[in-house]
Parts: sequence; C-alpha cells; structure tokens
Amino acid sequence: MNHVTKDICYIGVNDHDLDLFEGQYIVPLGMAYNSYVILDQKIAVMDSVDRRFGEPWLKNLEEALSGRTPDYLIVQHMEPDHSANIALFMEKYPAAVVVSSAKAFTMMKNFYGEDFADRRLVVAEGAELSLGAHTLQFIGAPMVHWPEVIMTYDRADRVLFSADAFGKFGALDTEDPEGWACEARRYYFGIVGKYGAQAQAVLKKASALDIQVICPLHGPVLQENLPYYLNLYNTWTTYGVETEGVAVFYTSVYGNTEKAVHLLEEKLKEKGCPKVAVSDLARDDMAECVEDAFRYGKIVLATTTYNADIFPFMRTFLETLAEHGWRGRKVGLMENGSWAPTAAKGMKALLEGCKDTAFAETQVRILSSLSEENKAQIEALAEEMLR
Repeated sequence: MNHVTKDICYIGVNDHDLDLFEGQYIVPLGMAYNSYVILDQKIAVMDSVDRRFGEPWLKNLEEALSGRTPDYLIVQHMEPDHSANIALFMEKYPAAVVVSSAKAFTMMKNFYGEDFADRRLVVAEGAELSLGAHTLQFIGAPMVHWPEVIMTYDRADRVLFSADAFGKFGALDTEDPEGWACEARRYYFGIVGKYGAQAQAVLKKASALDIQVICPLHGPVLQENLPYYLNLYNTWTTYGVETEGVAVFYTSVYGNTEKAVHLLEEKLKEKGCPKVAVSDLARDDMAECVEDAFRYGKIVLATTTYNADIFPFMRTFLETLAEHGWRGRKVGLMENGSWAPTAAKGMKALLEGCKDTAFAETQVRILSSLSEENKAQIEALAEEMLR
C-alpha cells in the first residue's frame, strides 16, 4: 500500500502508452494520473483517472479500502484524464456522494450525460466536509486552468490536494534524469501558463495554510523541501525570470541564419553570459522552446523571410507565446532575406500585444549570407543583450 500519510493512500495509475498528452505534448517518460483515498470514519476518494485505466484504479481503491465502502468521490477537476471514471465509480458504489463545484456538475452532464442530482454535494470557496478526524476545506481555483476547479486542504494531515497545479509530465515508476523542475516547468507553461494571475491568487490563499504535503493530479507527491517548489511556482505564476542568460530561437533554410545564431552564441559566451540556450524551432520540441522563452529574461529571435513574412515554425512559436500570456522580456531580432527582408517586422507585430516587452535597438539584417557588417551587428547585439 502506497501511503502518503497514515490515513491517506495513493491509488493512481501510470500510463506508458500515451503518444501525445492533450493531443500535443510528447511524454517520453509517460504520464501519471493521480488519485488518493482518505481513510477515516467516512472515506473520501480524491478524483478518478483516465478512462483507459478505470479497472486498475478501482482495483487499487479496493485494496486500500480493505472491505470498506467509500462515502464520497471528490471531483476537483473535470478534464477527462481525471473525471472519466466517475460513472464507473458511482455504479460500483451507489451509496456514495459526488462532491464538486456547481460548474463541475454542469460539465459532468455535458461530458457524461449524468450529474448525479440525487447523490451530490455542491461546494464552493470556504466550504468544509468532516470525515471524522479529517476536516476538508475547499478552495476555489477557477481558471487553474479550467473554470470549475477546486482544491482541497486536509487540516488533520496538512495536505493540499492541488488539482493540476504542481503537476508534471512523467509516470511515477520512471526516474526523471532531469529532476522535477524541467518537466514541471514544461507542463506549467504549456498547460497553465496563460493563467498566471489566477494561479498566483490561489498561491496567496495557500500561503495562509500550514501545508506539509502537496498532492497534485500529475507527478510525484511533494513532501520535502516544499519552499523550493513554492518559490518556483511563485516565479512562474508572476512571469518572473528563473534563469539568468539568453535564450536564442531560430529557423534556417540554407544554414546562413544558423551560422549567424552560432556566432551570436559565441559572442554572448565570450562576453560572460551565464547561460545561452539555443533552439532550432523546426527540429526541437515546441513545448520545450516555449518553456525556455518563459524561463529566461532575454531572448533573441532569428528567422528567414518566407512568403514575404516569417518562416512558419517561427510564426507558430510566437503565436503560442502570445496566446500563453508571455510577457516582461527583452527581445533581440535577427532577420534574413535574399532581396526584401521583412521577418523582423513580422516578428515584432506578433509580439505587440505581449505586456512589458522591450526590443533591442540593435537589429541584425542579413542579405542571404553573413557580411562583415552583419558580424559587427551581431557583436553589438550581444553587447546590448547583456546590459
């Protein structure tokens, strides 16, 4: 039995067959769908799992119950990777009550054709549910990252069930060589990142609680060095700079823009830049590129003119940043074009709506291949990006 505390057991499952999470994120280390059960005078199950794992989940639950019957199924988030087995659970345990927000029950009806009107308890911000020794306090977390989301705080064991917050990519039975932060960062900025203000509001609520354990719906249970995770989340939710340095993102058709990028990388390192992260947008994972754009305080964009505009991968990247609420960064621009370079203008236009974005005065304009003038521009851009 996998105990989180004496009375709380982990009953989630690992997924190693998923090709794309949410239809877009590669998950080479798999994915965990977390569920928990609180064993007290009354028993509460925290969320279900993806539809493909209903039977293994119920088997894990039965093992934890040791012959007892659950009283409540608490639904914190209605995305199907957490809610798909609600009906299966309620069929197996017909005396149980579903506990969730009003918006969640509307979504439940829309997703599954049933909202359990005769067996439900609607809760909102500040509502409490006593299980005996354990009292659960519900925290409204709208738009972290769906509107119906609630989080749950167990006062007895000082555990925060955090829904999708503090989640990460990766199955729990697979070691992550990069540690927690890398895949947690990619998960946060890809999935929750647009809603930093809402996530920050929930963090402020959580700061008033004595939290000893965080139980997310994806990724490991967090029990040690909680300030590390909380500080990272505070940085991410406020769009702060996590890593000092420069991230460079480029596309290149015949290699000339790529040469310019590597020359810039060399100049930045020569001038003492603490870290330079270079990404080829046509070949590197787009979600990791988005992650780095949020991670660093300064970025350089380098691309070719294509159809009198910008290269498609760069366009996708910048549109993704804009729709994720990217902001507060310094941006350097490098463009290439054989007869009429327009890429810099196009890149700037795509970032116009991003708050607190400052553009470097130095702009590199390449006409097909690097010239001596371009080399001088790159030197000047490196200087400016480090000021």
